[in-house]
Amino acid sequence: MLNALVIVWRESLEGMLVIGVLLSWIVRQSDPRLLKRGLWLGTFAGLLLAVAMGVATFAVQSTLDDETLERFQLFMLLVAAGLILHTVLWMHRHGRHMKRELEGQASKRAGALGIGLIAMLALAREGTETVVFLYGLGMENAGGSRVALLSAALMGLLLAGATSWLVARGARFLNYRTLFRVSEILLLLVANALLANDVERMVALEWLPPLLDPAWDTSAILADGQSIGRFLADFAGYRARPSGILLAASLAVWGYALWRFRNPQAFKAADAQS
Repeated sequence: MLNALVIVWRESLEGMLVIGVLLSWIVRQSDPRLLKRGLWLGTFAGLLLAVAMGVATFAVQSTLDDETLERFQLFMLLVAAGLILHTVLWMHRHGRHMKRELEGQASKRAGALGIGLIAMLALAREGTETVVFLYGLGMENAGGSRVALLSAALMGLLLAGATSWLVARGARFLNYRTLFRVSEILLLLVANALLANDVERMVALEWLPPLLDPAWDTSAILADGQSIGRFLADFAGYRARPSGILLAASLAVWGYALWRFRNPQAFKAADAQS
């Protein structure tokens, strides 16, 4: 359940950062009381939207037959992995300018309603992404306990609160840039684990060809069914006997991420088209 903890910690940290930036801007205004009320109402509305997304997801699932449900779950796993990759790349590009961008938006929408709208959209986005991620993790660990998943999510939320407090207090060697750089690697590992599970299920259903099965066998060195191997399999997508298609998918994800990290022009081109 470390995957759930990491995801909720990161997404909650981003949400708390947004609230913190807006609060720091509000307290510098001449009449902050009404603006604060708008901020908290917007935060509450954003969280409600995220909860509604979660309820809607499970409501849709309950109406599907077995075959359609299988397709829906595989689709959600793929979406979760893709969203994690997108989140990492977006924050890598915009994270350093987030404070300035948020304060610019707040200045343009200087009013309780405008501040509330910014908070609502930001929290709804973070919350909805979290719902999709946790749903994907739930499908990845279909035999696991939902209580364990929710407990890990709660621990991630509490850890995000503690982290935000430490950063706000100016803890030595701890800042948002360092935290986000570390979390980028952790989230990419989680995305790879979700993708590995999705690809394996599609190969089992004969929706994808294995290409080469297995590409190698390291079971004698590090089996993926127990101890450290099992942890690496669940958290990072390690396989002792990977298929060729699984290797190709993982290499494509990591290759694309590294290319985007090392090629700033790729970000500018993507932003211009979006």
